[in-house]
Amino acid sequence: MGGLVKCARPLGKSAHAPVERLQYIARMSKQLDVDLIIVGGGLAGTALATALRSTSLRIALIEARAPIAPAHTPDTWDARVYAISPVNQRFLNDLGVWQHLNAERLSAVQRMEIFGDADGRLAFSAYDAGLDELAWIIESGLMQDELWQTIKRQPNLDLLCPATPASLQVADDGVTLQLQDGRAIHARLLVAADGAKSWVREQAGLDATTTPYHEMGVVANFETELPHHGTAWQWFRDDGVLAWLPLPGHRFSMVWSTQEAHAEQLTKLTAEELCERVASVGAHRLGKLNLITPPAAFPLRLMRVPRTISSRIALIGDAAHAIHPLSGHGINLGFQDAAVLAEVLREAPPAADLGDLRILRKYERKRREEVSTLQMATHGLQRLFQHSSTPVARLRNWGMTLTNALPFARSLLARYAALGPMPR
Repeated sequence: MGGLVKCARPLGKSAHAPVERLQYIARMSKQLDVDLIIVGGGLAGTALATALRSTSLRIALIEARAPIAPAHTPDTWDARVYAISPVNQRFLNDLGVWQHLNAERLSAVQRMEIFGDADGRLAFSAYDAGLDELAWIIESGLMQDELWQTIKRQPNLDLLCPATPASLQVADDGVTLQLQDGRAIHARLLVAADGAKSWVREQAGLDATTTPYHEMGVVANFETELPHHGTAWQWFRDDGVLAWLPLPGHRFSMVWSTQEAHAEQLTKLTAEELCERVASVGAHRLGKLNLITPPAAFPLRLMRVPRTISSRIALIGDAAHAIHPLSGHGINLGFQDAAVLAEVLREAPPAADLGDLRILRKYERKRREEVSTLQMATHGLQRLFQHSSTPVARLRNWGMTLTNALPFARSLLARYAALGPMPR
């Protein structure tokens, strides 16, 4: 017996009661032999699994808890949203995921305006850059739910959830992952998609250097009096970086990256006070605001991982890197990790050992440039706008204005942000 077993009758419920929780367990033998283990069922991990569904590879995906399905009501919006680049929109479309997302909850970014802390200004347009859109704004929960539903139907995947790793052994012929419930899984390759505090990365001895920004990202959603016309705004200010990202209808999502003390102040404001504070920073360009999702905050840090592979181990997503959210590229990097690793594994000869370092180095090389470039760019911008001296302030605002006056430069920046590095 193999594949998935669905346990659709929660404890204490009758078979006819609404199913509030599904547990998915793989076959209960002492050892499960597969080709690939993915630890982490977040966006990057499920995207990788889905990208390999048409292969002959047998995959085991380990996740501690199933995601909570989003409410999908007109008045309920996920506080955490992402700006998905066009190249990753196409990736999700190729996976068969994008087509099943609720189009009424997606918003295309057609234009972006960026303001410095003085008179600096920079504007991007999808039309000017020859693109259909600069990005798509989408709720995290919406993507996660669709990817989760997709892997549940995947015939070459064993989904072990809830399941928690206990120990990891790496040998010449493969890896063995022992779970806390006593089960063991053996594979040629293990992929860590288990987040910034990756257990797998630590067990594999892959060092990570973390630089805390001593900032929090404060997120909330608002209803607006005036339409945004598909425009995103971003302000570099003394108190951090504030972004308004368009949601469907008269709504936007706020991401305010700011010092920890200021973040705490923002989260303690009443709904009316927060609306007025956010509206005033944006010069009330969208009129009166109403809060529809209470503010939440999460810590910001830069994390560099010099080596994202070792023998039989590969890191993707937040396990491999973390950047400041001012560029909106965090999950885009994770999706491209999944896309590139899937491509490398698909192109490997049929009899190849997937955990061989010669194969994994192809993945590492292909991802190094984009990750390093964006980490340096976002870290540099964060440090540049933290500097309070007058000469530095004049220089950074002059640089923004100069770039804005050069259409070719603006187009290149917009296309890089949307499409990533050009293939060589």
